[in-house]
Amino acid sequence: MDGVRWAFRFGSWVPTRSEWILAARCVQLEEKERIGHFVFAKDAKSAMAGRLLIRKLVCEKMGYAWDGFRLERTARGKPYLPRPSPSSGPAHSHIHWNFNVSHQGDYAVLAAEPGRQVGVDVMKTSRPGSSSTQEFFRIMNRQFTDLEWRNIRKAGSDWDQLDTFYRHWALKESFIKAIGTGLGFDLQRVEFHISPNQMREGQVYRQTRMYLDNEEEEWTFEESLLDKDHHAAVALGKQDICTSKEDEAPPLLFTLLSFNDLVSRATPLSEEDPAYWESFHRKKDAPSRQSEQQ
Repeated sequence: MDGVRWAFRFGSWVPTRSEWILAARCVQLEEKERIGHFVFAKDAKSAMAGRLLIRKLVCEKMGYAWDGFRLERTARGKPYLPRPSPSSGPAHSHIHWNFNVSHQGDYAVLAAEPGRQVGVDVMKTSRPGSSSTQEFFRIMNRQFTDLEWRNIRKAGSDWDQLDTFYRHWALKESFIKAIGTGLGFDLQRVEFHISPNQMREGQVYRQTRMYLDNEEEEWTFEESLLDKDHHAAVALGKQDICTSKEDEAPPLLFTLLSFNDLVSRATPLSEEDPAYWESFHRKKDAPSRQSEQQ
């Protein structure tokens, strides 16, 4: 069974009144309320996209009706679908899907795999807000190993160095999210040997290797460019069923979805709430510089 790679460009999504009210009806009540508390419109849009991506996955790939399941959150806030009892759920619900969502820059992305740990991260290359590139690197010094910093600094111009920095950052975040350890993990324990040095849009690369505590790990990392400024990294753990590298499924490109794609199988979970649109319409349109693990 193939995995899933979906992307939604919420940065260019300007919801109509009917779209936003429909989206709000198609997520769980507590999630709707949580999204409503965001100050900035961009944060609200990214969070809404993430929730719709997850529900679409559970509906289309796990076989549940849109209104036939309830998502829960771990103690660390990561969404998950509780395992059904043998007498409930779809006939093929014994297949355990792992999924992960990330949103940053202009995209929300989802990666999912049956029977395999998975983590995903997307990072947009951007210039530091109030400091120079080199001052920004000094502040972030402890997040990378000496080898990784050498690779970042030899990339070329300040912009090329930033691009390589965010590529490394996406890789590290994808692994951390796959293992679910959160903020307490020492990022210098993980070292990435990236390959190739340059990537092209429309291709997925699996050559990068990861070392944990100086030992090479049997993790697979898929890297791709959603566009020239957005790196996406997918961390894939060992498969539950033993397979060789030759038998491993080919890498998947992210499929770019529209809003209609997100809600194509949706069933509203609540009544219309016109006030929710009014609240969204009043939100500030300043971008967020933070990405939220979902």
